[in-house]
This record gives sequence, structure tokens and C-alpha cells, in this order.
Amino acid sequence: MIQDLINRRDIEKLIIAFYEKVKIDETIGYIFNDVVKVNWEKHLPVMFDFWENALFYTGTYSRDNMNIHRHLSYVTPLRKEHFEQWNKLFIQSVDENFRGPNAELAKQRAISISTVMQIKIIA
Repeated sequence: MIQDLINRRDIEKLIIAFYEKVKIDETIGYIFNDVVKVNWEKHLPVMFDFWENALFYTGTYSRDNMNIHRHLSYVTPLRKEHFEQWNKLFIQSVDENFRGPNAELAKQRAISISTVMQIKIIA
């Protein structure tokens, strides 16, 4: 039975599943693999902190993710289709692994964050 997101271990499972999709994705994978050349050992714990805070208000994340993404868009322009694909992969990752109120909240937060970023970065 698929359960809801309830703790950091669940967040880690979700984020690892999500980024496994991202790494091989034709639309956004190059941003992570070729442009940023993400160090996954460093990046994943930061994303665990971000999503743990976004869902459970733990206070574990304090970076300015908007400025990070503005800079990224300066390096390689981020387009609407990048955000749409990110959302698609994130929602797929949630749906494949979790069910429940927190899983729904994670999807809603992802879409909200993505929408705000698009407005501030692309517009």
C-alpha cells in the first residue's frame, strides 16, 4: 500500500526518485548535467532540507532559491517548458510513491513555487 509523506525519510525517497527522472530527461536534464554540472552529493541534502521545510515547516532551509534560479536563468535562459517539465516529473514522482494529504500538498507547493518563479524569472 502506498502511504503519505510523513517524515524526512519520505522526503528523501521522493527527491531521489524525482532527480533520477530529471537526470535523464531530454527537456531539463541538460540544465543539471551540462550547464550546472550538479554535484548530487551536495545538492540532494539541500533539496531534502528545502522540501522538508516546505511540507513540515522544520526551518531546515534558509537559502534564497529565487536568486539562485535567477542566476541560473542568466546562465541558460529558463523557459516555460522547463518549468512545465519540472512540474510533470515532480508530480509523477509523488504519484508513483505517495498518496495522502501531504502528497497532495507537495504537488500543490511544487506548482505554486514553479508559478512564482516563472512570473519573476521569465516575465
